[in-house]
Amino acid sequence: MNQVQKLLIIGFVWPEPNSSAAGGRMMQLISLFKEQGFSITFASPAQDSDFMVDLEQHEVDKKSIELNNSSFDIFVKELNPTVVLFDRFMMEEQFGWRVAENCPNALRLLDTEDLHCLRLARQKAFKENRLFSVTDLFLEDIAKREIASILRCDLSLMISEFEMELLESVFKIDKALFYYLPFLLEPIKIAQLQELPLFEERKNFIFIGNFLHEPNWNAVQNLKETIWPLIRKQLPEAILNIYGAYPSQKVLQLHNVKEGFLIMGRANDAPEVVKNARVVLAPLRFGAGIKGKLLEAMQCGTPSVTTTIGAESMHGDLPWNGCVTDDIKDFADKAVKLYQDKTIWLKAQQNGVAIINQRYLKELFEDDFAKKVEMLQTDLQKHRLTNFMGAMLQHHTLKSTKYMSLWIEAKNK
Repeated sequence: MNQVQKLLIIGFVWPEPNSSAAGGRMMQLISLFKEQGFSITFASPAQDSDFMVDLEQHEVDKKSIELNNSSFDIFVKELNPTVVLFDRFMMEEQFGWRVAENCPNALRLLDTEDLHCLRLARQKAFKENRLFSVTDLFLEDIAKREIASILRCDLSLMISEFEMELLESVFKIDKALFYYLPFLLEPIKIAQLQELPLFEERKNFIFIGNFLHEPNWNAVQNLKETIWPLIRKQLPEAILNIYGAYPSQKVLQLHNVKEGFLIMGRANDAPEVVKNARVVLAPLRFGAGIKGKLLEAMQCGTPSVTTTIGAESMHGDLPWNGCVTDDIKDFADKAVKLYQDKTIWLKAQQNGVAIINQRYLKELFEDDFAKKVEMLQTDLQKHRLTNFMGAMLQHHTLKSTKYMSLWIEAKNK
């Protein structure tokens, strides 16, 4: 294709790679498209934040856009992108119909991050003290919105094989509409591993996670109320450092020096604090996607103890970087053993390296993804013709969402 390739990313928020895995993921996608020769514009209706990345340093144009405002139509028509990437389904809901109307030939991609409906249905089941069942997904309004968004797009990028299986078996979505693109990392070489702090040089347990994300706050409550007292019983001097961006007052109130339960707030350099810790604890009781904190632990050579939801879709058939268990007592026992036993700890560290090097290398995915994008662009009309449900939803959305948006815009004037 001779046309200059232009990518427009419509972001739910401005990327904050030091605050969340989602921010890191977005920067990986930007890097991927940059290397394919795209010129990139990142647009978002979000407010600027103190911790957002400087996009211009990455040669990405930054553009603030408004919800329910036809100024977007003028902007997108002038830009005339060849590919539009929606960051989460909410952005496709807001701007997808405008893109379809003004740039009908642009390839529309959706980066799901995780299946929001899965995370919320699991959260609801947990709060109601019952087991989650896939039929719960059908009861979620957000599932109807999210699946409609996936159907309207030409391709949805998925980071979890479990969620791809759900789309295919539960929601009966054609495999041609989604694509596995997990976190894209550089290999861990032996020399890098040798530069990391040794077992003897590390101390303390650590939890790390953005507190705007409900599963993280719940995991910290789980640690405080059940798991940490069991660990302290066996290791009376143990300390748990809890790091995370945007801690609320209720998080800060859990700080207790006497119990060795320390709320540290935002980590200025997350890899630095993780690689100096001996064990990462992540007792997640609900959630979706793959967990950036656990991949970061592997990159830092730090073993982890997590739950089946924490490790879901992350390690394939490979042994975990530590232990996976849903039993509270077992979780505490395994954490203590990992903390004390150098042999088990070193084996766990090696497992983490193998998971990164066999499942998350950028080089495993970049060429295939470039080919996929090119193939879709070449054959876009045919691809869309085979997606009748998407075309039908696009037709009705253009009518309903369009007129609702125009009504809000008129009302705002």
